[in-house]
Amino acid sequence: MKMNKLLVIIILLVSIHSFGQAKFGEKRDQIKALKVGFITNELALTSEEASRFWPIYNVFDDKQFELRHQKMKSIKDRLEDDSFDKMNEKEATILLAQMESNEDELYITRKKFIASLKGILPPLKIIKLKKAEENFNRKLLQQYRDKGPKK
Repeated sequence: MKMNKLLVIIILLVSIHSFGQAKFGEKRDQIKALKVGFITNELALTSEEASRFWPIYNVFDDKQFELRHQKMKSIKDRLEDDSFDKMNEKEATILLAQMESNEDELYITRKKFIASLKGILPPLKIIKLKKAEENFNRKLLQQYRDKGPKK
């Protein structure tokens, strides 16, 4: 599961590099629109649930994207840096601490998000949300693979 998410993030980062920031923003908006439809359908949200759920979800999703983007950029910068192989233990410890800090912040963000959903959605729909997010990411990755350059 974490590997799939990591792969999606890496693909998104490659997209940024390949297509430029403006084009990525357009693609991200398209993906978000597809995600809204997919999750709304999968959770069978009522109009009242949707009106309360989506503002909270969008804030959470943006925060999660920001944290993952920062994390991957920091790691990617270090991995692409020619001095990576010459990294000493102190520098490696600092990088590892940054990675752990980002993971902790992601965890806390998700935990707060779930707590805020408890007054909006029944527990079963909150669980279905996690599954719907995973299914959406899986479908997105499959579409990327299907449309990607053929070797």
